Amino acid sequence: MSLFDLLFIAVFLASVGSLLSAALLAVRGDGAEAVALLRRWCICAGIYLSVVVLASVFWPRKVLQLGDPRCFDDWCIAVESVSHQPAQVGDTWRVTLRLSSRARRVLQRENNVVVYLSDRRGRRYDPIPDKSAGPMNVQLAPRESVLVMRDFAVPADAAELGLVIDHEGGFPIGWFIIGDEAWFHKPTIVPLR
Repeated sequence: MSLFDLLFIAVFLASVGSLLSAALLAVRGDGAEAVALLRRWCICAGIYLSVVVLASVFWPRKVLQLGDPRCFDDWCIAVESVSHQPAQVGDTWRVTLRLSSRARRVLQRENNVVVYLSDRRGRRYDPIPDKSAGPMNVQLAPRESVLVMRDFAVPADAAELGLVIDHEGGFPIGWFIIGDEAWFHKPTIVPLR
């Protein structure tokens, strides 16, 4: 857990406390004080969200190397190996990913994680559908790890390929954490060539 995760938790708890206090003041008949409290909360929330958006614009993209884990709490993903097979119309890339749990006592799973290849021009290449490749949201026991593979068909003119690790779908909690991959921030990438 990073310092910004802790800051988000503190801001969230302060927001809940402020909104409950404003509701209690309104119920007790002190509407002017409740409005003043809500006004202060809106100003603070606006400042915090402005910092989140500005950080997403100026924060550098996280670049990992082969074997470096990208962790979401106690669930991690790392590129173990990459192979590539040239073909007549394009190339086929096989990426082996290690999904692991750093947890000591609980089962772990991360939903809505996606991987895809991206080239220098920003083109996206999704994995070739393969039911035998293994799911990304496999449930892991404490300290367990598994390997999953993804194959990608890429045109021969694709240059500077990288594997992008991102969340798609679900509630975007990262949109409210400074420095997390949200708003205008590009997701983590692992250069392949």
